[in-house]
Amino acid sequence: MNTTAMQRATASVDSSRRKHRLVAVVAGVAIAVLGWLLIEPTMGIDLRGPSLGTGEGQDIGLGLAVAGSLIPSLGAWGLLALLEGFASHPRRVWTILTLVGLVLSLGGPLSGSGIRAGDRLLLVLLHLSVASAVIPLLYRTAKTRREGKLR
Repeated sequence: MNTTAMQRATASVDSSRRKHRLVAVVAGVAIAVLGWLLIEPTMGIDLRGPSLGTGEGQDIGLGLAVAGSLIPSLGAWGLLALLEGFASHPRRVWTILTLVGLVLSLGGPLSGSGIRAGDRLLLVLLHLSVASAVIPLLYRTAKTRREGKLR
């Protein structure tokens, strides 16, 4: 295979990889939005997040649900792209770091005060739902060690 054909093939793979990663981010946001729509307007539950002080918990609106899924999803994508540039096992390192990030993110709904146990459970379920889509979808797009050596 000549250099030009190889470059075109690599560009095609990279383009496909970006599209699939975008799908992962959109899926994560869609799950958060659907979860919020199910909880708030459909079930009539006023979802609240914990307060870091002694006050009442923070209202979790649709905008916060979108931002709370979009920002970490884009961060996971960025971390994966960064690791693919220098890590010898980018998929493995990314998976470990992402799972650690998920566990740390659960500290938000599980900490603080001013909310009911039901709110905590719903927030944990939203976190896990978004992660259950984003992590496997991004994982599938990760360059393998073998791909990294070809370049």
